[in-house]
Amino acid sequence: MSDLTDQVHGALETSQKFTGLERGDYEASRLGGLTNLVFRLEPKTDKARAAMSGNLIVRVPGEGTSEYIDRAVESHNAQVAADIGVSAPVIYSNPRTGLMIARCIDNIATMTPDLFKSRAGSPGRAGAAFAKLHGSGKEFQFRFELFAMIEDYLNVLSTKTIDMPDGYGQVVEAAAPVKAALAANPGKLAPCHCDPLCENFLDDGTKMWIVDWEYSGMNDPLWDLGDLSVEGGFDEAQDRELLQAYCGGAPDAETIARMMIYKAMCDLLWTLWGLIQHANNNPAEDFWAYSIGRFERCKALMNDPRFAGYVKAIAKA
Repeated sequence: MSDLTDQVHGALETSQKFTGLERGDYEASRLGGLTNLVFRLEPKTDKARAAMSGNLIVRVPGEGTSEYIDRAVESHNAQVAADIGVSAPVIYSNPRTGLMIARCIDNIATMTPDLFKSRAGSPGRAGAAFAKLHGSGKEFQFRFELFAMIEDYLNVLSTKTIDMPDGYGQVVEAAAPVKAALAANPGKLAPCHCDPLCENFLDDGTKMWIVDWEYSGMNDPLWDLGDLSVEGGFDEAQDRELLQAYCGGAPDAETIARMMIYKAMCDLLWTLWGLIQHANNNPAEDFWAYSIGRFERCKALMNDPRFAGYVKAIAKA
């Protein structure tokens, strides 16, 4: 733990906002995170309470993450999200290294699929947070390009020796009309999270906060809703609550169609990503099982009799 403590204290010193604090002035607790080191800091002395003005979150970027995450983009977008009021206030952010210190949001629950089911009103609070973000009129850096990413992943997979899931070719072929429909009627771009895992949502029972802006960018806002629905395993009632809070009333047919299409495309995208991890023998988890689970859900969505109607609703809008 001493090495981790050194990293936390080094982060405070690097920020030059907490000079004079010693290790005994605060308590650091390690939080979750698969790729980064994340700590909650609680002041323990009067000196620390005066300097910190409450609890802090220190995020030390994981080794190698700069190879696939643009920290300058993340730093900009995290500050914009904080200014909008949907994310934690940023105290310090280094756009070169990725070191970030933010105000800790206390008395919250870090969401999971189970909590989205058990905490009454939580899908609606997430919808309200998305509405505030997407309707802010602000600009994020970076443009999230769904089909360019799918094409990139397919090109990578073409260089690998790997068995593809049954029905893979048919699903990729069936995505072509989806691409054409979205190209004919692209959604109006808005600042989006783009990676809305349940764990990136913090709920205080009244307001939902969103954190972790590593993959954020300008995107069709219905991507965020479809992706959260998939990640949270939302049922139809949860989808309805999410959409009604987001729209401020009953959603129109095109909004529903766009969200449902993105649910399928989200699973297709992350299926391909998982297959790459499997081909690369990534030991972090069973990526073959991950990919198959994603792919089967994608197939089920695209084989639903209503799916063709969703595509037509967008193409004709």
